[in-house]
Amino acid sequence: MSIEIPREEYLFSGHTGCPGCGAVLAMRHVLKGLGDKTVVAIPACCWSIIAGAFPYATLNVPLMHCAFETGAATAAGIKAALEIRGDTETTVLAWAGDGGTFDIGLQALSGAAERNDDIIFICYDNEAYMNTGIQRSSATPWKTWTSTTPANTPKETPKKDIVATMMAHHIPYIATGSVAYPADLIAKVRKAKEIRGTKFIHILIPCPPGWRHPSELTIKIARLAVLSRVFPLYEIEDGNHRVTVEPDDTRVSEYLKLQGRFRHLDETDIEVIQANVDREWSRIECLSA
Repeated sequence: MSIEIPREEYLFSGHTGCPGCGAVLAMRHVLKGLGDKTVVAIPACCWSIIAGAFPYATLNVPLMHCAFETGAATAAGIKAALEIRGDTETTVLAWAGDGGTFDIGLQALSGAAERNDDIIFICYDNEAYMNTGIQRSSATPWKTWTSTTPANTPKETPKKDIVATMMAHHIPYIATGSVAYPADLIAKVRKAKEIRGTKFIHILIPCPPGWRHPSELTIKIARLAVLSRVFPLYEIEDGNHRVTVEPDDTRVSEYLKLQGRFRHLDETDIEVIQANVDREWSRIECLSA
């Protein structure tokens, strides 16, 4: 996808993200897509810390911290208040991790989606509760190491399909995004900004401490997730699916082998994961067709 990435920066230096943090890159790209007329609501997550200690903030847009379970509700309230004041131009963004989306924040997100509140909800998904010690969440994939699912007792359930959950709410726009494809992500954010109603964007975020990979491999791993179909990039607009970045013949093993959290997997495990990825990709292809 060919678009001009804005030169304006809405993320200051001095943030407290880890080296190679994909969540920092994601916020930088998203705000470039949304611009300065944006208010961000952040429930408890890594970004509660990355944004900096009160009364300072790393973002050059208004920011409101809120309770873990209230990301979507807080964003909806801010949007309602702005509209009462006659402001219909400002975009309200709820920015939550997988814990504040898949788990603790799901009730508020479901409520906002059912009401079709005019907000953008972005889940930056690093597939565990990274801020509090790498505990498993319902976004953690099958047999992934975390501090609460060690190699001798790995997670035995699959990752929750949050996109399917949001599809069931019949909201106008859903998309997946990756920090390895900033033009694709920015284009989707811009499209979401112009649509009225609840918009949901799911971004996969490599996490060097939690995924056990060197910080310089963040973009490579994010790209391999897309190319291997582990995390395909597509959008769903009014129920219509469209793949936005075509994967190639990259095998899932190329993605897995760079991450220490999968070091304990044997060949049989990898074959099972490959089969599941292939099956899910076939489903997405059928829907897109």
